[in-house]
Amino acid sequence: MNNLFILLLLPVASAILLAFAKSSSTAKWIALVLSLVQVVLTIPFLCTFVPDASVQFEQSFDWISSLNIRFHIGLDGISLPLVLLTNGLFPLIILSTFNKEYKHSFYALASFMHAGLLLVFTALDAFTFYVGWEAALIPIYFICALWGDGDRIKVNLKFFIYTFFGSLLMLIAILYLGQQTPNKDYEWSSFVALDLSEYAQRWLFWAFFIAFAIKIPVFPFHTWQPDTYTNAPTAGTMLLAGIMLKMGTYGVIRWLIPIVPFGTNAYGKIALVLCIIGVVYASIIAFKQQNAKRLIAYSSIAHVGLITAGIFAWNQEGLQGAVLQMVNHGISVIGLFLVLDIIKSRTGTITLSELGGLAYNMPKLAIFFVIIMMGAVGLPLTNGFIGEFLLLKSLYSMNIWYAAFAGLTLIFGAVYMLRLFQKTMLGSLDSNYVKVTDARGAEVLVLLIVSALVIALGVFPNSLLKLSEASVAQLIQSVKI
Repeated sequence: MNNLFILLLLPVASAILLAFAKSSSTAKWIALVLSLVQVVLTIPFLCTFVPDASVQFEQSFDWISSLNIRFHIGLDGISLPLVLLTNGLFPLIILSTFNKEYKHSFYALASFMHAGLLLVFTALDAFTFYVGWEAALIPIYFICALWGDGDRIKVNLKFFIYTFFGSLLMLIAILYLGQQTPNKDYEWSSFVALDLSEYAQRWLFWAFFIAFAIKIPVFPFHTWQPDTYTNAPTAGTMLLAGIMLKMGTYGVIRWLIPIVPFGTNAYGKIALVLCIIGVVYASIIAFKQQNAKRLIAYSSIAHVGLITAGIFAWNQEGLQGAVLQMVNHGISVIGLFLVLDIIKSRTGTITLSELGGLAYNMPKLAIFFVIIMMGAVGLPLTNGFIGEFLLLKSLYSMNIWYAAFAGLTLIFGAVYMLRLFQKTMLGSLDSNYVKVTDARGAEVLVLLIVSALVIALGVFPNSLLKLSEASVAQLIQSVKI
């Protein structure tokens, strides 16, 4: 029988083991092997999952009995794709660090964060969810602060304050909801069943929304993100952009809208408009970026803005498109950040005005870059196409102008991504970079896997859509806004 608790426990055990690793080299291999074991343990969950609307692999234990808090976890068609994303990306992120000299503590922190992320995506108790939320935040703060560059301490302090403020608002909302349930418990099912007043739902909406909007991030709660992504180490940026921001979008689907449907009905369109503003604003800002990493940071704001807008459309296409695109964005963005890391390791810069012509000496990297870039801009037969199509269709069903403005992300995205490729790979080769070497070893392996996923999920999107279809349909039917 599949044991979901073991899936959560292994990263914790890995973190403890890695904390006592004797060398960086040893830590890398331990982290990689244990993350691959995690992938192997995940496969039976996928193979035995029944794609209906039920919650499967449930486990529930008394945790803090005096407060009616239970450790309650389980998977459905919405959470399973995100667990697959988390466990699938971790080995790739660790493998991408094999040409770095990170200490064993880096891998210990990453593994602990891994456990926190999985807890967020599997929790069916609000207190359990909150513990996972905080458990994922603390390690990434230290990863970015200790191994980042530039003014990393100031930048990460801003990141921590933003996210901790949002967490505090969410904790207040969770405590309030727990006191309203008949048994004073924190179960998701108990929260959803509450008949809350209109006033309560209004302020609860903003408490949850601000917490999730900061993490996603949604305009205007995004200001921590570009600096954090730019100054974080590449592996830290991959963790943030590839997996961690999905905590916010998942939270909107699982915890915000089902619990406060009236609040969503009252303010959901405001949130949707903020998301669309973020799509256009971030895309325009991305045009003018000279720092390539910062350009991808703004492109990420635009893409997750579209995902979140699709969620607030609250229809079958929007939610399924959001779940699919959360996975697709995670895959594409870690590929893009790795490409930039390889360029920086060879040339010492990712400033676009200082680059050009690298495809002459880096043909393999250029090919991988093209494939991943096509997925990022949503070209047909790549992973980003069907997700973006569903999201725009969901917005069109609400209002054609929502779809028109949100659809600008396709045009703008193509412009700034092609500009990024042109400035780095095409043109004349600077004499300083005549001897740069192409991607090799672990770099090629990671990029090859990412590129294969970009194409595979573009050609066979039903492999993920079928997982979420029934769960999404039931959720929409049970929660009317």
